Amino acid sequence: MQEFLSEINYDQLISNHLHGVVIDALKIAADQGLPGDNHFYITFRTDFPEVEIPQMLKVQYPENMTIVLQHQFSDLEVGENKFSVVLVFGGVPHRLVIPFASIAYFADPYAKFGLSFNLDEQQKASSLEDVEDKNSNFHSSEQEKPAEVISIDSFRKK
Repeated sequence: MQEFLSEINYDQLISNHLHGVVIDALKIAADQGLPGDNHFYITFRTDFPEVEIPQMLKVQYPENMTIVLQHQFSDLEVGENKFSVVLVFGGVPHRLVIPFASIAYFADPYAKFGLSFNLDEQQKASSLEDVEDKNSNFHSSEQEKPAEVISIDSFRKK
């Protein structure tokens, strides 16, 4: 039996599609490298479930960390719910695994493009399966915070 919604959660619909933009951009970089002068700044929650980073980085960045994918990254792999990449810290390569749901900010400064995502405490504490269930069912919850409205004018080239 199909469950009917009492309202359409547009904030959740938009968030899902904006995460799709991030995923598609990472897939392009994984498949062909970064074209031209494009490069990515990705800020993510280091304390989010299923984030895998070296212990030294967890100590240094207990909540948030920003990585840059530009010239010195390798083995970028994009999965259904997360991506992994090898970056060098202190001269030593380390693999980072970052769930898409943990991303708070994504930007390509060359393209003058950026996205911010709200990560509430309930979502952060949920497992990825719970987050996927929320996304696929588009249920609203009184405990969820609404998504930020981002003016597209700030991303247009002048």
